[in-house]
Amino acid sequence: MSETVTPRRPTALAVWLIIAGAVGWWAAFSLTMERFHQLMDGGAAASCDFSVLVQCTANLKSWQGSVFGFPNPIIGLAAWIAPIVVGFAILAGARFARWFWILFWLGIVGAMTFVIWLISQSIFVLGTLCPWCMVTWSVTIPTFFAVTLHLFRAGVFPVGQKTRDAAASLMAWVPLMAFAAYVVVAVIAQLRLDVLSQI
Repeated sequence: MSETVTPRRPTALAVWLIIAGAVGWWAAFSLTMERFHQLMDGGAAASCDFSVLVQCTANLKSWQGSVFGFPNPIIGLAAWIAPIVVGFAILAGARFARWFWILFWLGIVGAMTFVIWLISQSIFVLGTLCPWCMVTWSVTIPTFFAVTLHLFRAGVFPVGQKTRDAAASLMAWVPLMAFAAYVVVAVIAQLRLDVLSQI
């Protein structure tokens, strides 16, 4: 492998990538199984249908649930393997080149962009909150923050030392940043769907 960019092993990031990947993969697997169940029995309700507001069926059967012509969870089944592999590779001592980190980050950016779009469609168009979808959102958001900050602090992006130091300091705030993002989504959902009155 070519010369690496990261000066030391980002163990905490590696552990998070493994956890996030496993959680995201399980959510994708669960949604995929729900979709298979619905295809075999068109009238069946998903096990994650708890109310008109909190359900998976509306999302899975909508065109938004199959943007590329097949159920979105299949994307998750494939994509969430990547952070798991990267996380274990880091723990095993792998040092990745700049091009690899940039490609990996672009994948994370794509996931984050897709999640933001799905959140908007779920709240503003479908009017539902899919439990397994929300699990996916919950791990994608902090993963985006963590990987982005890591690439700044490690010098993958061509920035000055002050920016690298700032990114290193902000890594400790990723949980709070993610929590703030959750609050924003929750507030939007409440204002649009009046969630509290339907629980």
